[in-house]
Amino acid sequence: MHISQLLVAAGLFGLSVSTSGCNPALSSLAGKYLSPKTTIQCAGHNQRWSEFASPQPGAVITVGDENDVAKIITVASKANIPFLVQSGANGWADTFSIKSNGVIIDVSKLKAISFNKNKSQVTFQAGVTNKDMIDAAWNNNARVAVSTCNCVSLIGATLGGGLGRMQGVYGLNIDNLLSVNFVDADGNKKTVTRKNDPELWWALTGAGANFGVVTSATYKSYPIPQAKNTAWTGLVLFDEAKLEKVIAAIDDLTLEPDMQMDIYFTASPIDGQPAVIFLPFYLGSAAVGRQKFASVLNVGPSLDATEVIPYNTWNTAGDPFCARGGRKPSYTVGLRNMEPTTWRNVWNTYTQFFHAYPEANQTTILTECYATAKTSISAQKDCSSSYPFRDIKCHAIALPWYTSPSVDSAAIAWGEKLRKYWSASAGTPKPESYINFAHGDEPLSQIYGSSLSKLQVLKKKYDPHRRLNQWFPLS
Repeated sequence: MHISQLLVAAGLFGLSVSTSGCNPALSSLAGKYLSPKTTIQCAGHNQRWSEFASPQPGAVITVGDENDVAKIITVASKANIPFLVQSGANGWADTFSIKSNGVIIDVSKLKAISFNKNKSQVTFQAGVTNKDMIDAAWNNNARVAVSTCNCVSLIGATLGGGLGRMQGVYGLNIDNLLSVNFVDADGNKKTVTRKNDPELWWALTGAGANFGVVTSATYKSYPIPQAKNTAWTGLVLFDEAKLEKVIAAIDDLTLEPDMQMDIYFTASPIDGQPAVIFLPFYLGSAAVGRQKFASVLNVGPSLDATEVIPYNTWNTAGDPFCARGGRKPSYTVGLRNMEPTTWRNVWNTYTQFFHAYPEANQTTILTECYATAKTSISAQKDCSSSYPFRDIKCHAIALPWYTSPSVDSAAIAWGEKLRKYWSASAGTPKPESYINFAHGDEPLSQIYGSSLSKLQVLKKKYDPHRRLNQWFPLS
């Protein structure tokens, strides 16, 4: 069905839209039932974080009112128009199938955030990014457990599980979720909580994109004055000759609840050449933080830029990765173990690609490691969420970054090679991949783990027509 038929269908179902960039015939359908803040762009580029395998819709509907989401989905579903809801537009998987006959429902303008009186809860809309929430919480003398990348949609990250620096203390993002305002595949609205619909709640908290659209949510919040809302962190650079010692120290280190760490292979901020960068994080003082990470720091860095910084700057080290555009076909594996010999092979593979393709000089290997005691399955006795990999310590991600499609085949081969290295030494019975980091070619069992069978049964119940099939589809 051509995209113009969506707008015709809007008239048939008693809806209309405000248009921008559409031909006069389409513009004549402008705005009677939807908010005048909601617009349609019928031509033009839908810019995302990665252009590789990105959706290519016939129109982008930018939502200006939360209530319009259900109306648009109602029309699209009745007219059999494929749709994808996007907020941060950072999802990089190659599972998107939206073409010129489909639409993107862009909720990135829905930015409302409100805290309750005692700052123990916060309600926010689907367009809120991690950075938006961090800034709002900081200004309200509060802390909210968000994910590690500023530009990513908080709800988008949460529906896949939601990893975060503070998860050892507060749990995953999904563990902080209290309720969601939800739109199903037919456009019906409801508020969902763990108590009023435990079955749907379980599906949403780990595989949410397959079951509906969350237009707003309420989270736990933790009142903390700004003066105490700080942590010790910062870049630590190592000579690559010490790589095996660094990896061994990271592998041996048990992360306590107030600890988190990342390790990067990326261009050095000093000379632009491949570098080994360690990023420790500790919810406390510099003196105690240095003690907690002494086994890694004692390897002997060439640069130590760690310091105590405020909550509203904790994620800034990752801001360069928020740049949109370019091609980034990424790959991931969850790791219980990090073997030094494997990581020497990873380093060699990384530097070979870096030097072979000068345009790929932003290519990065990123490994995020988290405390798991609070988030593990054993700590969640009621199994109230479908997220399956709570006991995974580290998540390794290969992020090639370049501009020319001619590099695609080399980048894919590079990513697949790295994924094989990691899978062979991960310490898991079979490969496990966090849905928000995965490529899209993995078996569904690698994405959904032990939750897969139940999720597929629930998919038939909640989305029998398979309208929500853009993000690692279960059917």
